[in-house]
Amino acid sequence: MHKKPLFLATFCLLVIFLAACESFIATTGVIESSTPTVAPVSTGVFTLTAPDLPADGRLPVEYTCDGDGSTLALNWSGAPEGAKSYAVIMDHIAPETIHWYWVLYNIPADVTSLPKNVTGIGTLGSNINNGLVEYSPPCSKGPGDKTYTFTVYALSAEPQITVPAEKVDRTTLLDAIQNITLASASLNVIYSRP
Repeated sequence: MHKKPLFLATFCLLVIFLAACESFIATTGVIESSTPTVAPVSTGVFTLTAPDLPADGRLPVEYTCDGDGSTLALNWSGAPEGAKSYAVIMDHIAPETIHWYWVLYNIPADVTSLPKNVTGIGTLGSNINNGLVEYSPPCSKGPGDKTYTFTVYALSAEPQITVPAEKVDRTTLLDAIQNITLASASLNVIYSRP
């Protein structure tokens, strides 16, 4: 006789819990899954998009080491007030390490997009593949899909970096902007080498 009220109460709590989880995911963009997230992920209304990226989120070959090695065109919008500069990082988080392919900072506040094969905007840092001050296209070894993340950071000031550009890696830039980041927006892309 008491089983129905107990079942009903348990069912109601489950529905409330699932609704709360859905609301949390919708507002934070946090999804834990073994399947890579391809849709743009943003903080608040600050968003990052790539006009040349197909709807399935797969990075075209021309933007990798198997093609021309071009940089992807990027657009961002909805930056918070007070943004004085931007920085961009492209990285890949592997099970045991983080690889970075593009470090670009000191992007002026009036710039809200980067064209394909951008030059002359911002200051380049190094990449993990050859340590040079340049973009290094994805060239991951091993089978299967790899997820690469482009992140744009809206900053309240230009980063104070005192080391030469070839020493500015992902960690150096993140350390330099940790206290001046107003918002960030990310875009995940997928590439699988043939």
